[in-house]
Amino acid sequence: MNIELRHLRYFIAVAEELHFGRAATRLNISQPPLSQQIRQLEEAIDARLFARNNRRVELTPAGKQFLSDARAILAQVAQASERASRLHYGDSGELRLGFTSSAPLIKKISEAVYRYRLTYPDVHLHMQEMNSRQLLLPLQEGRIDLAIMRNTALPDDLQYRLLQKESMYAVVHKDHRLAGQRQVSIRQLRDEPFVFFDHQGGTALYSEILGLLLRNQITPNITLEVEDAVAILGLVATGLGVSILPASFRRAKLSEVVWLELSEADARTEVWMVWSAQRQTTATLQHMLDLMSPVNGL
Repeated sequence: MNIELRHLRYFIAVAEELHFGRAATRLNISQPPLSQQIRQLEEAIDARLFARNNRRVELTPAGKQFLSDARAILAQVAQASERASRLHYGDSGELRLGFTSSAPLIKKISEAVYRYRLTYPDVHLHMQEMNSRQLLLPLQEGRIDLAIMRNTALPDDLQYRLLQKESMYAVVHKDHRLAGQRQVSIRQLRDEPFVFFDHQGGTALYSEILGLLLRNQITPNITLEVEDAVAILGLVATGLGVSILPASFRRAKLSEVVWLELSEADARTEVWMVWSAQRQTTATLQHMLDLMSPVNGL
C-alpha cells in the first residue's frame, strides 16, 4: 500500500486524541473506516503504532517516532504548497530587469520599481543597465525578463508596449547665445558643434537624434563623441558644444546647462517595455507590467 497524506492526518488525529471515537469525530468520518486506515498504515510501515485495549489507547515507541516524522512531513508539504503558490501568484521569485541609462530618471519607472519593491518584498529584483540594442539578445535568450528601452527595431520573437512618449530638448551652456530663449528650432543649431553619442556604442538614441537632425536638413558638426548621456551633459556644461537629449535627462540637474524646447513636432521619442513573445508571462513579470501602465508625456 502506498502511504498517502490522509493516512498521516488520520494517524496524527488518533495520536493526539488517544481515542478512536474522538479522532473520528474530529476527522468527520465514522470510527470503523478510521480503525481500518490505521491498521493498513501499520501494515504498510511494518510497525505497531498504537498499544490499545478496551480502556485506553497509547503510542508505542515506534508510534511516538512516527508522530514526530508525520508532523514534519505534513509541515514540509504545507511549506512546499505555500512556496509554489507564492511563486505562481508572483509574491516571491525573481524578476530580471534590463534598462537603459535614462530609465531610472523617468519618474514613472522609478515610482513603479519603488512600489514593486514595497508590494512584493520577497521577489528578488535583479537590474542590469545596457543600451537598447544590447538588451535584445538577453531578452531573446531569456537572461532578462523585461527591458525598459528606447524605440528600436525588434525581432519577431519580442513584443513591446508603449510606456511613455517624451519630448526632445536642445541642451546648451548657460552662456550660449540661445540660452535665453524658451523654445528654439533645430535649424538654429545648424552651425553649432555637437556633442554626440558614439556611433559605435549601439544606443538607440544615436540613430533617433541623428534621424531627427537629418529630417530637418541638418548634418550635425559632431566634434565630440561619448558613450552616454551623462557624459554629454558634462561636456555641454563645460561649453564644448550643444546636444539634443530626451526630457527625462532634465532630472540630472546641472546649473551650467539650459534645456530648450524644440519647436519641431517630430522632436519626440518613445520609451518601451519589451519582453519575449515566445515565453510564458510569469506573474512577477505581469505585476511589473501592470505597475508600469502607459501614459503620454513626462
